[in-house]
Amino acid sequence: MNIENLNQPVAKNVARIINDKGLKQKAVAERLNLPAQTFSDMLNGRRIIKVSDTLQISKVLGVEPQELFKTQNPSPKEATQK
Repeated sequence: MNIENLNQPVAKNVARIINDKGLKQKAVAERLNLPAQTFSDMLNGRRIIKVSDTLQISKVLGVEPQELFKTQNPSPKEATQK
């Protein structure tokens, strides 16, 4: 299993939350004291997102850590429409 597959749900949730809150990825990286490229690599599967990273990210984004680990399951209605 590659890094991208392991991090994909977390990275997608982080990106979604950043977008939903109208934040800029670079601004979040700065608040995390990370270079923008490092944070981009984390969100694009080129760098492992560690548990300690998720705790910091959730704090900066103002969400509970478990919010970053949620997986999207289609609702029964969405599943039957496919």
